[in-house]
Amino acid sequence: KLRGFRIELGEIETWLARHAAVREAVVVAREDSPGDQRLVAYLTTHEGSADAGQLLPQLKDYLAGALPEHMVPSAWMVLDQLPLTANGKINRKALPAPDGGLLRAEYVAAQTDTEERLVALWRELLNVERVGIHDNFFDLGGHSLLIIRLHVLIMQYFQKSLSVVDLFRYPTIEKLAGALDSSPSAAAADAESLERGQHRRQAMQRRSAARSK
Repeated sequence: KLRGFRIELGEIETWLARHAAVREAVVVAREDSPGDQRLVAYLTTHEGSADAGQLLPQLKDYLAGALPEHMVPSAWMVLDQLPLTANGKINRKALPAPDGGLLRAEYVAAQTDTEERLVALWRELLNVERVGIHDNFFDLGGHSLLIIRLHVLIMQYFQKSLSVVDLFRYPTIEKLAGALDSSPSAAAADAESLERGQHRRQAMQRRSAARSK
């Protein structure tokens, strides 16, 4: 599992191998620093394919159209060849740590008050200068520990009832802002939960009274 989601690495590799430019593909879940677990795709390409700068965004869009967002790698590396063991199998332990393989979405500035507030929070947490509404929290270096801190800050700033799981479900500013704008306030959610609890207790009391007659 990665960020609470079950990941099928073989399925990601199969989809990548179907792309005309990809010769070999390996996908691994790496944790190069505590709490910073992410999917990394390692590729070799066919001769004459586009260079990495052009190819990797195409491959990411290609996977995004075929797989759930949590199964799209956030880091990518194109290698001359994949490392092999003495038996000729791919040596996953010898795959290098990603260096400069992170992809950034095309920059689009915040357009609403909610998006502007979230951008400020992300810049503070991730220590990045520029954040667009289509950037992915995990692509920018976010991880599970930072998600917890982000959740605390969101509860303080917005007073909304979003859960930590929701932050994994909405990893971009645009999606998260939309979820925040459409979610009830924490106070309203608490009141609704209290009302549901009262209804349940009243129903139990009525059933108990009916049985005792």
